[in-house]
This record gives sequence, structure tokens and C-alpha cells, in this order.
Amino acid sequence: MVHDFSNTHSIFSTFLGELRDKEIQKDSMRFRRNLERISEIMGYELSKKLEFEIKDIETPLGIAPTAVLKNQPVIATILRAGLGMHMGLLNYFDKAESSFVSAYRKHTTAEEFDIHVEYMASPKIDNKVLIINDPMLASGGSMALVYKALLKQGRPSRVIVVSAIASAQSLEYLKKYLPDTTEYFIGAIDKELTAQSYIVPGLGDAGDLAYGVKC
Repeated sequence: MVHDFSNTHSIFSTFLGELRDKEIQKDSMRFRRNLERISEIMGYELSKKLEFEIKDIETPLGIAPTAVLKNQPVIATILRAGLGMHMGLLNYFDKAESSFVSAYRKHTTAEEFDIHVEYMASPKIDNKVLIINDPMLASGGSMALVYKALLKQGRPSRVIVVSAIASAQSLEYLKKYLPDTTEYFIGAIDKELTAQSYIVPGLGDAGDLAYGVKC
């Protein structure tokens, strides 16, 4: 199931618009904060899909039966671009465990590249809800390889993908490599993908905009 946030008008649209705006992008702190803000909203929305249980909370004046999260998820982030979104999700799932995986493009020509996964730090994910975030889902190749790498830590009970912007092609591609039950929370789906696998209109390189241009 794909949850496309662009189908509903809300303050989320304003934050996503600022992420895309090439003038506002000049302020890297603002860019990082907007990544954090949209992932907080996504975290709230996806929490409605998780399991809760009733717990009696003792107040100074009595007992309040309250729905609380039954099990904490594992939040997996694709380095480095995903760090801003990771913090937004962690603001809401503050007791969650974290996974970090590096994935990068190694170009062989201007239009052809391989995707490499070199580093992973992760807890066991057996029978846990796995939330994987990446600001941009262009070809979908990085997400597929990161999921495959994470399977070394066990089989999750559910997979949820969180992304600011995805290409329509990436979502079709991921259907082949991620479980059929995977849910996608996407800020907007852009239809054009260039020969170099850049999303149009997209927003540019999220990692460079958040943390500076890499060498």
C-alpha cells in the first residue's frame, strides 16, 4: 500500500514545498529541519498502523486506561541523506532501536552506475517492525540493496518505507524486491526519472543540501 501525502492538502505540503525550493535550500539548517518535520508527520501517520495495547496509567488523582505502543520498531536509515529523517522519526519513536546502512552510487559512465553497500550497524530485526527511510527513492536500487543487507539481522514482521519524494519507477521496482505487504509513506510521487536516475522535478541531492557537497 502506498500512502501519497500529496493527495491531501496540509501543512506537510508547505514543508515539502520548502524542501524543493532552490532558494530556501541555500539554508542547510532549514533544509535539515524540514526533513525532520515531514518525517515527524509521517511518523505520526504510520503510528496509526502499528499495534497498541491498553495500559493503566496512574495519575495523581486516579487511573487512566491509555493506548500505548505494544512493540517498539527498528528505524533504519540510509546514510548520509537519511539522517535528518531519522531524527524526525526518532523524535516520535523515542524508544526505538536504530540501524544505519551506507549506500552510494559508483558511476562507470555518466549514465551508468553500481550501488554499493559498505557499512551497517544494526540490532537484530527478527519479528520486529522495520521502518526504512531515505529522502529520495529514485531508481529504488539503494533501498532494495539495503533491505537485503538488513536481512542478515533477521526477518522483520513488517516493513514500512518512508521517503520525501519517490519516482513512480522506484515504487514499481521495489515491488519485486520488498515484501508484498510493505507499506510506503511518500511525501510526493514524481513521474519523471532521467537517464542518470535523478527525479524530476525532485529537489536535487538531499545529502549535499543537508550536509554539504561531497568530494
